[in-house]
Amino acid sequence: MEFTLTEEQRQIRDTVAEFVDEEVVPRAAEIDETDEFPADLVEEMADLGLMGMPFPVEYEGAGLDYHSYAIGLEEISRGSGGLGTVVAAHTSLAGNMLYEFGDEAQKQEYLTALNTGEDIGAFALSEAEAGSDVPAMTTAAERDGDGYVVNGGKLWISNGSVADTVTLFAKTDPDAGRKGISSFVVRPEEDDGFVVEGTEDKLGDKGCPTAELRFDDMWIPEDRLLGEEGDGFVHALKTLNGGRITIAARSVGIARAALDEAKSYAQQREQFDRAIADFQAIQHKLADMDTKARAAELLMHEAADLKMRDEDYIKEAAQAKLYASEIAREVANEGIQIHGGYGYTKDFPAERFYRDAKLSEIYEGTSEVLRNTIAQQLLDE
Repeated sequence: MEFTLTEEQRQIRDTVAEFVDEEVVPRAAEIDETDEFPADLVEEMADLGLMGMPFPVEYEGAGLDYHSYAIGLEEISRGSGGLGTVVAAHTSLAGNMLYEFGDEAQKQEYLTALNTGEDIGAFALSEAEAGSDVPAMTTAAERDGDGYVVNGGKLWISNGSVADTVTLFAKTDPDAGRKGISSFVVRPEEDDGFVVEGTEDKLGDKGCPTAELRFDDMWIPEDRLLGEEGDGFVHALKTLNGGRITIAARSVGIARAALDEAKSYAQQREQFDRAIADFQAIQHKLADMDTKARAAELLMHEAADLKMRDEDYIKEAAQAKLYASEIAREVANEGIQIHGGYGYTKDFPAERFYRDAKLSEIYEGTSEVLRNTIAQQLLDE
């Protein structure tokens, strides 16, 4: 694996970083306070090609490699953790479901619109009693002529209240366990019975609406089935595996933001007639923060490299997501400590980084589940 960025990768990093510094960072506190979906920023990102980074140009994607996509998402998340989740859920989950498992007609109709930013995507898997235990879902899709009738509900759906295209998982054979789950494309504006019950008031990740969805006798045509009936469980696992690389990227971006802010503050804040950055205790904190962020970044790129080579990367993606999410919280915590009392106030962004970082340890595979995955992969080697 090469550790030097290509010219294209540097250009992607610099282009996204410039956009983030000019457009996102100045708005980050406002987004956090209002918790409103920043549609205008999403539109600007679409104009820059950031809503379909890893997908081929034939579907109006940017055609970037997975390293470049991770770099771009890292920069976006450096500006706003919530905006990072918007892009990750849209691209890594909804977009990737269509790219990997959709037929050509589905890709042309739905993936293309996601890549251009004309549509926003969401991934509806989790339920009240079916988070890590996917087969416990109760949402059902029953055959009805040349389509399906869906009844049930989903929780914790990022972008769920603003999505134009939702990839939905439901049981088509309730007695077949994980082999009875299928995946579908749902169009909220077209499909009667699609109901947004509300959105969550979360600790962090503001600006990305996390919705509760309900389906009341929602009929969808059979040409919205992704793959074959019974493929849904495999679809979910494969999609989440790739998505973990981008949650690692989100985590690295937040860690970098926390480090940059702490370093700047330490160089300006004076105690005992000296900048606190002169004290060894602060220097050691900054050194540890930087080392952890760098290590997480390398794990992220190792997993991305394996994915690009079409090699098995289940363990590496789990390790990248596990480590990056935990160090993001640790780095953000140290950032608050360096700020002292100011770090506990909303006058500085240090506390926001901590709130945004915490989510990465929970969604798309909790740290506990990821440790199980890593151990299972290790013992099978």
